[in-house]
Amino acid sequence: MCMNSSEIIPGTASSTLYSTFRLRRRPSKRYNLRVQGLNRKRKLAMVGVKTEMEIKNLKLYMENQTIMEENLKLRKKALLLHQENQALLSQLQNKFIL
Repeated sequence: MCMNSSEIIPGTASSTLYSTFRLRRRPSKRYNLRVQGLNRKRKLAMVGVKTEMEIKNLKLYMENQTIMEENLKLRKKALLLHQENQALLSQLQNKFIL
């Protein structure tokens, strides 16, 4: 059985060397440039998304601060109303006791 030198029998050492070489082959420059361009484009998009998220985060932080300040004012007002209510109840009780 004569074999051509270009023929490779599966399962032999030469076929594994050939497949290993084929897998290690460097991609073409055109492919590398395309990948680099896509990576650059993705990074620029990520920068835009990052700044957009930072702005949104800052707006939410400011809104949260405003809500917390308003909450503090309402708590103080509620405390004053409670004290006033207690004073009026004690006056009413004193009126009925006397």
